[in-house]
Amino acid sequence: QVQLVEYGGGLVQAGGSLRLSCVASGNIYSIDAMGWYRQAPGKQRELVADINSGGNTNYADSVKGRFTISRDNAKNTVYLRMNSLKPEDTAVYYCNAPWVVTTNGRAMAYWGKGTLVTVSS
Repeated sequence: QVQLVEYGGGLVQAGGSLRLSCVASGNIYSIDAMGWYRQAPGKQRELVADINSGGNTNYADSVKGRFTISRDNAKNTVYLRMNSLKPEDTAVYYCNAPWVVTTNGRAMAYWGKGTLVTVSS
């Protein structure tokens, strides 16, 4: 069994910063890409940023220049540094690993349960 657990959400004022962490644990053999999605009230879940095992990154236009995704492959951890936060960044942020190979040879996608980020104006 594989679990993704997010840490670091909370309440911050506009212009502030937060860092989210997501730790993958369990019978993991390898993880390809990892990423962050968010879902604001009444809106669809959207990709924020992702990073592959080689360190190549991809960002939503709305967060480019403000957010930075990184990962520690040895720790099966992905981070999201969020700077210059805006009220429209308020959402539940979910960690995703779309291709995790387990030690028993299975491969599937996993999601965390999410962490709430609230940005006050």
